[in-house]
Parts: sequence; C-alpha cells; structure tokens
Amino acid sequence: MSEVFADRRGRLRDRCAAAGTAAVLVSRPANVRYLAGAAPPGAVLLLGPGAEDALLCPRAPTGDPVEGHLDDGLRTAVLPAGGVDPAVAAAERARAGGAGSLAVEEHHLTVARHRALAAAAPALTVTDLGTAVEQQRVVKDEDEIAALRIAAEITDQALGELLESILVGRTERHLALELERRLVDHGADGPAFPTCVAAGPNSGLPGHRPSDRRVEEGDFLSVSLGASYRGYRCEIGRTFVIGTSPADWQIELYDLVFAAQRAGREALVPGAAYREVDRAARQILDGAGYGENLAPRTGHGVGLEIGEDPQLAPAAMGKLDACVPVTVEPGVHLPGRGGVRIDDTLVVRQEADGGPELLTITTKELLAL
Repeated sequence: MSEVFADRRGRLRDRCAAAGTAAVLVSRPANVRYLAGAAPPGAVLLLGPGAEDALLCPRAPTGDPVEGHLDDGLRTAVLPAGGVDPAVAAAERARAGGAGSLAVEEHHLTVARHRALAAAAPALTVTDLGTAVEQQRVVKDEDEIAALRIAAEITDQALGELLESILVGRTERHLALELERRLVDHGADGPAFPTCVAAGPNSGLPGHRPSDRRVEEGDFLSVSLGASYRGYRCEIGRTFVIGTSPADWQIELYDLVFAAQRAGREALVPGAAYREVDRAARQILDGAGYGENLAPRTGHGVGLEIGEDPQLAPAAMGKLDACVPVTVEPGVHLPGRGGVRIDDTLVVRQEADGGPELLTITTKELLAL
C-alpha cells in the first residue's frame, strides 16, 4: 500500500507544480488519510518541496483503525506537547526547505489559522489548493472499492439480523443503538454516520433523529445505516411494514419509490450527467404529484466520507466515470402518515463489466415484519 499512497501524493504534487506551487499543505482529515493512510487527530500533511513529504502530528499515531494505518514510507514529525499548531509548523518547514509558495485548503482552514500561517512564514506566497484532493478522490481504485464492499457486507448483515428480531414496542432510539452495536460486532470501525430509525409518521423523513417513539403495528419503519471499514463508508436505506399486511396506500407509495430508485440505478453509466441520474428518479415522483416535497438530491458519492462528490442533484455539473461509488436514495414522505425511502450504494461500471455494481444487497421487497 505504500506505493499507492506515494502515487496519490505524487499526482497531487505534479498538479500543484504545474500550477506553479512549490509545496502543499493538506489539513482536512479525510484528505490527509487519503494521501497518508492515516489521519491522527490534528495532523496535517506537507508535500514538498521536492519529495520531502511529512506528516506533522500533535501526538504519535496509535495505529487505531479509526485513524487508519500510516504509510510506512512517510516521514512523521511529532510536535512537542502544547507547542505550535501543526499547520504553522508545516509552513515554517516549507519555508526552511526553500519553498516560495504554499497551497493550502482554504475551505478547511479557519481564518485565524490562515493568518497564523502568513505571520509565521511571511516570505511564503500562500495560495488556495481548492478541492484538488476531493476531486482526486472521486474515482476509486479497486482496493478502495474492496473496502466499501466489505463495509456493505457488514451493513447488510447487521440489518438482516435486526429484521429477524421482535420490533413492535421497541423505540426508534433502542433499535438505532442495537444496529450500531451489531455493525461493530461484525467488524466495522463504527457507524458510517448516525443511524436513523424512523417509525410511523416519522418514516421517510430525511435526517430524522431516532426518538423515544415506539414501533406500532401497521407502521412504516424506515431504517438508514452504514458501516465504516478501514475508513470507507457505505449507506443503505430500507422501508418495511410492521406486524401486518401492508395497506393499499402503503403498497402504492412503496411501488412508486421503488420504481424511482430503480430508474436512478439504471441511469448509472459512465458518461451520464449527474443531473440526468437525478432526473431519472425525480421525474417519476414528480409525475405522481410529489415533486414539491422531494429531497434536494437523489444521491451522492461515498468513500472516506458520506456525502462526498459527486452530487446527484438537479443543478449538479459533471459526468460519471467508471469506478465511482454513489448512493441512489429517493424518498417520499406524507405528513402525518409516514413515508418510504430506499437507498443503495453502487459502483459505476462499464456496461461490458456488467453495469452498476450493487454493494448493498438486502432485499427491496416490501416486507411485513
């Protein structure tokens, strides 16, 4: 893996050198982990000048899976306790190494840290790196996809076990905590994001926080969860009916959302515009009269973060490449009654390779539990 991280850093360094920047400071944790293999709390990564890359940390890396496994070929500098800000130390090191310019992630650095950099190394020209690392992260290599595949397997396993248990009478909060425990039991670093369990009128609401509402017979029950494995995060969302045969309105709503989700999945081909994938799912729900209440996006990228680029949204610019993992997650909510969300993680693949690779395989049949 050392060669993988060295190659990633080399590509970023070459891009910045072509733009006239001698050194690069990476401070956003997910970007540090992508380039260094690990992101200890507070660590920053300095690239260049030349090949003198270094990870500057306020404390020594622990090797904890949550932090990641640091590239053995990368120099690590542990700063004295209570000493200088690692970002400021990196700027001073770049200046001492002869760099005349330093590209930084302005979208991550606070104004105070940016000013401290300028004060510590006034001879450096500080420029904006922008989202260069995030753009490099969009297309995954097969090792990254393998980690996502394992995260999806863990997630499917945790959800499948929950579906075999008694659900009536238990609170949303209790079920969410149980799911997160099961994720860890099956090998996850932890949950990829706060697990959502939503019953009855709460179902189908994006971003619902589990409450003390108890699951009742006849409820829609929506569940959204994901595992983090070696830092890579997947997502799944399913909706079920509790304790009885679904009512006609539940079947109708579920079939509609399922059709929209299927259309979005089928639109995942290399070269497809992000907005066209969103439109494939959105137009089905809009045509049924639910357009005004839809979420602002149909899906998003996943990897070291949930919700990374690309964004599958009406105004999104860009086109899909192969080996880009994304979610497709349309939903409809009926106030006071409930709703349906169906969410899968998939990898965009060429048609010759079988088309989109579905990572989350828990059934999408409307089950009565």
